Amino acid sequence: MKRIEPCNENDYPALAEIWERSARATHSFLTEKDVVDIRESLMRRYFKAVSLYAIYDGGAIAGFIGLCGHSIEMLFVDSGSMGKGLGSELLEFAKSLGADAVDVNEQNPRALGFYQAHGFRIVSRDEHDSDGRPYPILHLRL
Repeated sequence: MKRIEPCNENDYPALAEIWERSARATHSFLTEKDVVDIRESLMRRYFKAVSLYAIYDGGAIAGFIGLCGHSIEMLFVDSGSMGKGLGSELLEFAKSLGADAVDVNEQNPRALGFYQAHGFRIVSRDEHDSDGRPYPILHLRL
């Protein structure tokens, strides 16, 4: 049974593991140092800055989404659960809460296609990510 529930700090370790598995499956452009640095930042900064919701599939967390205002700040599905529609469920949940913006790494065409298939369009581009890494970011809106 699938359900979406709010997360708390006790969920952070499981969410960080899901993030890492998902990122390794979809973000081949990240260096090993980037993966380690981002995972540490998730636990120290990023998770605390957003409202987090987990999607459960069969009793275990299979993915999560982080929202701040009307922006989707993160959406990750565990690598073993990709292709089951969980990302779409999380996205529709976020849209029901008023989310209408998301940023995507330009080097992640799978994510870009996912958001475009759900009605998002590119409105601008930055040469670097929010932490100054040389990974161009596409800004999308509904």
